[in-house]
Amino acid sequence: MSKKGPTKGSGGKGRSSLKGKGPTPKAEDRPYHKAYRNKQLAERSAAKRTENKRTDRIRINAEYVTGRNSVVEALRAGIPAKALHVAIRIDVDDRVRDSLKLAAEQGIPLMEASKTELDRMTDGAIHQGLALQIPSYEYKDAVQLATKVVKDYEKGYRTAQPLLLALDGITDPRNLGAIVRSASAFGADGVIIPERRSVGMTASAWKTSAGAAVRVPVAKCTNLTNALKEIKAAGIFVIGLDAGGDMQLPNFELATGPLCIVVGSEGKGLSRLVREHCDAIVSIPINSAMESLNASMAVGISLYEVSRLRAEEAK
Repeated sequence: MSKKGPTKGSGGKGRSSLKGKGPTPKAEDRPYHKAYRNKQLAERSAAKRTENKRTDRIRINAEYVTGRNSVVEALRAGIPAKALHVAIRIDVDDRVRDSLKLAAEQGIPLMEASKTELDRMTDGAIHQGLALQIPSYEYKDAVQLATKVVKDYEKGYRTAQPLLLALDGITDPRNLGAIVRSASAFGADGVIIPERRSVGMTASAWKTSAGAAVRVPVAKCTNLTNALKEIKAAGIFVIGLDAGGDMQLPNFELATGPLCIVVGSEGKGLSRLVREHCDAIVSIPINSAMESLNASMAVGISLYEVSRLRAEEAK
């Protein structure tokens, strides 16, 4: 009588088939399942959000002069620029024509952009189809700048005594731009600003300076009081402009020597520590009905008086 089934073993050939295919993959890991598609879409969305955040940081850090009048004025003033962004199918007028012509003459690249792109890169500012991109400003070191102008005078490389401006708590970019413009008009050697609680050379400051920042360096210091100590050690008198000073600006005797004029913000004036590190506090005589002068106005008046006194001594 014969037996049913194989009379011999398989020799292990069917062993792998007995193991099975393992645990069933999750639905989101199975390519043909709906959950897999949803997972892919979620990952792409997360990656896009991350990229948008990175782009936003870049956009916020960038500086732009926006608007047709502002752009053409900035180009006429010779403000350095990385690119002129122009809206696609822009409505051309004289300001646009002048901007394109000036940009071409100055070798500034022209970049076409959609309105949406311009809105995004200028953070929603009114651009009227034009945005001039300004490069990051390269600041000098405050102490190195002061030391250099003193050495240049001592070696006879220059005839005018050193003249610097230091700003304490100026946060309005238009004030900074106007101060730089006055510094250029009266031959100052530089403007010093602290790293914290102070405005920097933004697009608005560049515009207000009318290109003067090309000629007058703006220098930074980590701590203004420490910088003033080193400036004094280099042989420069430090005077602070503030109401109720112990001296008045007209016929100020120290004006003809190496000088650093420190100006505070409107209203608050000089901070206590900065005031303590000044060689003298000088006030500008004004009508008692006027509480204080705008910082840029005070600087302009002071620089004019210093320039006048130096010219008289040179006669």
